[in-house]
Amino acid sequence: MVYRGLRLAARAAPKFALYNNNTALRQLPLQFQHVRTYADKIVKVPQMAESISEGTLKQWNKSVGDFVEQDEEIATIETDKIDVAVNAPEAGVIKEFLANEEDTVVVGQDLVRIELGGAPSGDKPAAEPKESAPEKKAEPEKAPEPKQEESKPAASAPAPAPPKQETPEPKSKPAPAAAPEKPATLGNREEKRVKMNRMRLRIAERLKQSQNTAASLTTFNEVDMSALMEFRNKYKEEVLKKTGVKLGFMSAFSRAAVLAMRDIPAVNASIEGPNGGDTIVYRDYVDISVAVATEKGLVTPVVRNAEAMDLVGIERSIAELGKKARDGKLTIEDMAGGTFTISNGGVFGSLMGTPIINLPQSAVLGLHATKERPVVVNGKIEIRPMMYLALTYDHRLLDGREAVQFLVKVKEYIEDPRKMLL
Repeated sequence: MVYRGLRLAARAAPKFALYNNNTALRQLPLQFQHVRTYADKIVKVPQMAESISEGTLKQWNKSVGDFVEQDEEIATIETDKIDVAVNAPEAGVIKEFLANEEDTVVVGQDLVRIELGGAPSGDKPAAEPKESAPEKKAEPEKAPEPKQEESKPAASAPAPAPPKQETPEPKSKPAPAAAPEKPATLGNREEKRVKMNRMRLRIAERLKQSQNTAASLTTFNEVDMSALMEFRNKYKEEVLKKTGVKLGFMSAFSRAAVLAMRDIPAVNASIEGPNGGDTIVYRDYVDISVAVATEKGLVTPVVRNAEAMDLVGIERSIAELGKKARDGKLTIEDMAGGTFTISNGGVFGSLMGTPIINLPQSAVLGLHATKERPVVVNGKIEIRPMMYLALTYDHRLLDGREAVQFLVKVKEYIEDPRKMLL
């Protein structure tokens, strides 16, 4: 270990023999022992995933000169799928940034230089703002007092005549002349140009690829939500107390879709192979991609092996993935794969829409807002909470008959949840 001030200390205390650094340091006076130089550490861009080799340095969370603890996040790298955090390997002080924000960085590239060592001591800056505060209070107290005293004697002087002479002076009133200048301002017409982030670019690329590849077609149906809403209202408090999970509608639709796939397995299949695909892959497991809207774009984390879960298990997985998505903590493993997608635009008030297939999947189920509407029930008109369902499917793999049958089965399970137990 090399120590700063060693030569200076030797001159100030020549009586100490400098046999080696450690011996010399123990013999030096205390004022020369606390200053040290630590080894530098170059932090590199970490490995992100097999399919990701580069990203955009979105922001530095620290500044040059800041002390960072071990494993503390110092930078964020944005990729086309997730945000990757760069953490400090050891505690130390940031000495130099080797890349700028918005730069494209690759795996293994030098990113920041850190001087390893303990936290610097120094609390002097905290005392400075306290001294400046009372000075500002003293100034406004003195200023208003003399002004009020001067204005009183000036008002006591008899001056009725001067104001009468001043009143006829404003003969020319050019006030209306200034009016035509106001219409010239027609409001703010500025433009703001913002570069698309990597995730948004990737979303745009994949959605356009889906439109160009799949023979997309959408079929609709409507479902009476009365039974499911009654079921949820009856058991949600009990489920919350026992499991800590808030029972929602997504788990019921996921379970209904899983059961419907047993009769229509092509919904859970995909087309693979060269030149658009020449092989159909059927699966005996169901990995449901749940569409989650975040500030940066739409992400689809995956609930794996949904066919082996009950409603509470599916709801718990969806809640955990949704929280990770909103906090920007999703990993590549959370979004990899997926055999079927459910998108709930109803939470934003959407009445009807046509979702886009998430390739290489063959279908996506779109949920919409629940609205009370008059419907015919047993020959009578009743007000029921109704929801429109939309199934967008790849017509290369699914025929219209299969798609409609799948959607009808989902409708039947939702309108009578007891069937899901049979």
